[in-house]
Amino acid sequence: MASSDSATSPADHKRPRGLAPFLRSQMRNIAPFLTLIFLSAFFAIASPSFATIDNVGNILTQVSVTGIIAVGLTFVILCAEIDLSIASIANVTGIAVAYFTLQESYVNIANVPMPGTVAILLALALCALLGLVNALGLTMIGIPSFIMTLAMMQIAAGVSALLVRGQIAYKVPDLITTLGSGSIGGIPWIVIVAAVMLLGGHLVLTYTRFGRYVYMVGGNREAAEFAGLNVKLILGSVMVISAVCSGIGGMLGVAHFGSAQQNEFDTYLLDSIAAVVVGGTSLFGGRGGIGNTIVGLFVLGVLNNGLDHVNIDSFLKILIRGLILLAALIINVYAQRLREQAAD
Repeated sequence: MASSDSATSPADHKRPRGLAPFLRSQMRNIAPFLTLIFLSAFFAIASPSFATIDNVGNILTQVSVTGIIAVGLTFVILCAEIDLSIASIANVTGIAVAYFTLQESYVNIANVPMPGTVAILLALALCALLGLVNALGLTMIGIPSFIMTLAMMQIAAGVSALLVRGQIAYKVPDLITTLGSGSIGGIPWIVIVAAVMLLGGHLVLTYTRFGRYVYMVGGNREAAEFAGLNVKLILGSVMVISAVCSGIGGMLGVAHFGSAQQNEFDTYLLDSIAAVVVGGTSLFGGRGGIGNTIVGLFVLGVLNNGLDHVNIDSFLKILIRGLILLAALIINVYAQRLREQAAD
């Protein structure tokens, strides 16, 4: 899938032609591909069990929840904002769908469990509401997204604690169970859902007016305002999209893991940010897209899975992942500097 790196400035067309200038301008997109190729080749040589069809399926399954969450986060980062509450919102939504499934409906005199569809809708409403609070804090009050979503991370964690109260919930609606842990034709449903959501995000960013507005707001917010765009509405919308994607990932993740419990998704914050950034989407906004996120997902998936196939200290794995993320951040910043130099 091609990257949605379509928001270009007049300076982009004035860049000198030639291989070296082209490679410099596309470094943010080329580096993740080279990293993916290198990691795949290395682990294929280091471990015979890595380069198998079954293991490819394992990698796809392992990155599915991260991919679903990363769809919404891509929208946010393209607008030069950040959402630190994605993991907590995923967790509270997964807990909520289990909680609502177990609760008895107050309006049902038959005293039977709430229908699964209602539990799903209530859980989605909850994550959308949390996203709306993020949006209002960012756009109406003017709280920076870093601080606003940091506060929401604690709020969502608190709601999770209130709902689960230290217990573990196992019951979720049948639809969520099927999509999270079932398969069709040997292909896990969760992989299919992730693929559909990634494709949907790509189509929205590439072929819709809203997608163009996201790139415009991220590329040059002041110019977008002068062009008559409702920048606050765009920013608020991407925060809600991020929360809903996180909620969907959280519900399916609970079914995939087999239980809903507190702090279950804590590692997905770094994983989702890393997938978007390692793939090449600019932290400064306006450059990148779902195509980049997909590459980043595969880089992380191959890295995490490959490290499990080789005899290496488990603590060293954490260090290696951190170094990969640092390298991606350095490339991201350097690519931004090259872009600014080309514009001067």
